[in-house]
Amino acid sequence: MVNYNGNLVAFEDAKITPNNRALKYGDSVFETLKLVNGKLIFWEAHYFRLMASMRMLRMKIPMSFTLEFLENEILKTAKGTNSNNNLRIRLTITRKDGGFYLPLTNEVDYLIESQEINFVNKSTYKVDLYKDFYVYSGHLSTIKTNNKIIHTIASIYARENELDNCILLNERKGVVEATNASLFLVKGLVIKTPPLTEGCLRGIAREKVKSIIESTKDFTLEETVISPFEIQKADEVFLTNSIIGVQPITNYRKKEFSTEIGKKIAANFNILEITSK
Repeated sequence: MVNYNGNLVAFEDAKITPNNRALKYGDSVFETLKLVNGKLIFWEAHYFRLMASMRMLRMKIPMSFTLEFLENEILKTAKGTNSNNNLRIRLTITRKDGGFYLPLTNEVDYLIESQEINFVNKSTYKVDLYKDFYVYSGHLSTIKTNNKIIHTIASIYARENELDNCILLNERKGVVEATNASLFLVKGLVIKTPPLTEGCLRGIAREKVKSIIESTKDFTLEETVISPFEIQKADEVFLTNSIIGVQPITNYRKKEFSTEIGKKIAANFNILEITSK
């Protein structure tokens, strides 16, 4: 089942018109969430990021779009999935149909989808750089719009080269993120991650991992520009997003990484998920 503006519709019966602005112009933002045992993980953080993204794109936020209203709509959709397992939820907000580059209105529609996930972190995880195209380091890259063509073709590149993921660069050749996750690099007692000014997504899991690192006395967190050369010299590299949690990288080109620190952070992240509100 999918939820379109509050109406539950069978997945195969869901329709969009040729004037859909997400289809024509990528005029849309979305959130990907995890639902475990009927509980949305980090929902409040996702909600406030969504509201900030809508404001940035000059979408009109309906008065009904409260934290509680959207949570109830998501849970209503999840019940129609007929599954007791963990679910991946996608909440998409798009400007209403019509117009060309200039929309007819700033009012919005919403679409909620849910599907089962049985995700297990991989013991071997191989990555490489994707260098055909670059992520622009502007502020717009920090929000989750439907314009993800670079992430899409980089994912295809990874599959074609038997990789689990690719690391994206910006126009200054600085490390940004993986195709679907934020990136952290461990060197000695310092853990680095690219700052938002490099064009990386303002990730919810990224912020949670930062808080884990900052709460420990074992490591120093640095948000700083990272060159591809530093990946080769790192002790560990790991990825994080709201679905996978923390995924250590084991192989980058000819370099093989240890995963001890990444696994410890993953364990702490799992605790945060359980206790999240």
